Amino acid sequence: MAKKNDELLKKLLATFRVEADEHLHAMSSGLLALEKAPAGEQQAEIVETIFREAHSLKGAARAVNLTHIESVCQSLESVFAALKDKRLAVSPPLLDLLHQTIDALGGLLAADAGVSPAHPPAVAALMRRLDDALTGTRPEPVHLAPTPPAIPPSAVPEALTGAHKPPDMASETVRVSTTKLDAVMRQVEELLSPRLASSQRARELRETAAALVVWKKERLRIQPALRLIERAFARSVKVNGSARERQELPRLLEYLDAEQLHMKTLENRLTKLKRAAEHDQRTLSGMTDGLLHDVKEMQLLPFASLLEIFPRFARELAREQGKDVELAIQGGEIEIDRRILEEMKDPLIHLLRNAIDHGIEQPAVREARRKPPRGTITLAISQKDSGKVEVLVADDGAGIDAARVKAAASKLGVVSAEEAEQLGEREVLALAFQSGVTTSPIITDVSGRGLGLAIVREKVERLGGTVALESHSDAGTAFRIVLPLTLANFRGVLVRAGGQLFVVPATSVERVTRVAGKDIQTVENRETIPLDGQAVALAWLSDALELPRTGTADESAGDAPVVVLGPDLTRVAFRVEEVLGEQEVLVKTLGRQLARVRNVAGASVLGTGQVVPVLNVPDLLKSAVQRVTAPLAPVTTGKPGATEKRSILVVEDSITSRALLKNILESAGYRVTVAVDGIDAYTSLKTTTFDLVVSDVEMPRMDGFDLTAKIRSDKQLAELPVVLVTALESREHRERGIDVGANAYIVKSSFDQSNLLEVIGRLI
Repeated sequence: MAKKNDELLKKLLATFRVEADEHLHAMSSGLLALEKAPAGEQQAEIVETIFREAHSLKGAARAVNLTHIESVCQSLESVFAALKDKRLAVSPPLLDLLHQTIDALGGLLAADAGVSPAHPPAVAALMRRLDDALTGTRPEPVHLAPTPPAIPPSAVPEALTGAHKPPDMASETVRVSTTKLDAVMRQVEELLSPRLASSQRARELRETAAALVVWKKERLRIQPALRLIERAFARSVKVNGSARERQELPRLLEYLDAEQLHMKTLENRLTKLKRAAEHDQRTLSGMTDGLLHDVKEMQLLPFASLLEIFPRFARELAREQGKDVELAIQGGEIEIDRRILEEMKDPLIHLLRNAIDHGIEQPAVREARRKPPRGTITLAISQKDSGKVEVLVADDGAGIDAARVKAAASKLGVVSAEEAEQLGEREVLALAFQSGVTTSPIITDVSGRGLGLAIVREKVERLGGTVALESHSDAGTAFRIVLPLTLANFRGVLVRAGGQLFVVPATSVERVTRVAGKDIQTVENRETIPLDGQAVALAWLSDALELPRTGTADESAGDAPVVVLGPDLTRVAFRVEEVLGEQEVLVKTLGRQLARVRNVAGASVLGTGQVVPVLNVPDLLKSAVQRVTAPLAPVTTGKPGATEKRSILVVEDSITSRALLKNILESAGYRVTVAVDGIDAYTSLKTTTFDLVVSDVEMPRMDGFDLTAKIRSDKQLAELPVVLVTALESREHRERGIDVGANAYIVKSSFDQSNLLEVIGRLI
């Protein structure tokens, strides 16, 4: 592991030096422009640009632990901040000092490359002069030992020689924009189409050659019969035939004899063409595979490049909630496609937020449960095989309460109460990935809306991966995400359903098998088949795709091909008309007009030129397993035109805020009554029926906390949803909102009406 970390650090340092050269060059050019720019807006823009470059260089130096460069950049930042705020004026002595600082940074960069010695005393003196410049002391020149100037990499060979010449980074690395890299990747991926076409042509030539061999054998089999006909005809013509008849038959037989020679010539030419096509196909495949592999390698980045933001994120979120959390990261050196890294940033943030907000307990609670006061979250990346990685996000917190998940799913209508009772613990935990299902007692700006895990699953599945959840009460929760190492082409299973061809992603295929009609059973009005001792739902793929069945005259006769899709607990066996085999395919998007067609993820072009839909497996599973559920409460939409409007009580002492909330809710179709404080609101609640209360917190006579507590203590009102909308955003106030029984806590600083309406729509 230490060796891998050293190699990773070496790569990061090489990348840093190239990046640092660019930042120093930009800063040097900016200072030259600053000398010529007139005071005013133009000068301010240049200062802002140099300021950003210094900040970026500081952050990059911190990432690779070059603290001395980071310290100089910190002092440099302070000077540019003063220039930006007009606390410091641009002057020739100051510009000289800034140029010297950039030169010194170039020297430090070269020193870290092992080329020239650093000059700590002189650099320290330089930083003191920068600090003096901030206090208004006239900067004096500082005499530094010669250091390499900050220059663009392309100019290094001519400008620097001998011991002071830094490594020629331009000869080893080059920075290319991701747009260009993606464009090259798309063009290389397009080579898969001619490769598949060449493979198809070679296959067709082999089939044609085989057909010719069969024809030749059949021709040889009729040769004796032709000779019999010839002799019989000769005797007949000799007695009764005309001169013309005696000439025609020999000409026909002569042609048939010559045909064998032509057939042999054709066979030889076809054999040569077949061999040439196969050679071209192998050559093209080798070149395409090699090129695709190399370009994929260019797209790979270590996980560490994504994970560097998480320790600080976890620390700040934990401190905000009064928790003590340690984030342990493992396997950051494993490389994966840059595009997958970009897509996985939000899902991992969601999982970390969930672990801190829902999983890790308060230190006092942990100690009471005989746990260390500091909670641990593990983010570990490991290689599963040559084409996949596993990302584990685990915590040692309270775990997920399966009963609360079941209750939340039932309340939302995801499953009926009867179905929920029949589910096992793992099946119940899988419900947590459904949009809107949450165990949080309160909705805040951090969490509680039940969207995080739904987003995680959607993103992971869109990348061709899977996510599984394990949780144990008081022992913690673990999310296991399996991802492909690269995007682009993948393998698919070609099937026929409804008389049409479809591609099913091979990564989602658990197995392909055949099922006998006698093994198909009906359980709870659903067809099932036995698989590994478990009853697995059986569905027609054509039914899921809303296509007519074909070849179903006798569905129970013989064996039927099925494709089993989905994770263990949600497997579905799809019956198809034919499985044509597995092959490599390139998925093409459907364009913005068809960006979200149900059950279809994209399209692929086969070697024959035929365009075939690529199926969206998560959609298929939903289409196949249609749950008939009925909500526990009468259905009301809260929209204009509904037969019965929902009634909301708005409690707000500010006239402006009260009018705003009333307008928003009435525009959304709710019937709104207003109250000026808690006492006024409680009086209205005792005389009128409401479906929900939206209340401010800070109010005269009775505030929102006391009103919520009074509602919860009243037997008739205890189940009434309460949403607190307030400017109080501290952790203590949020916790008090939870304690008194509020269902949602919305901070006014991050308030928007769609957020409020979404919360209300979920609560009533």
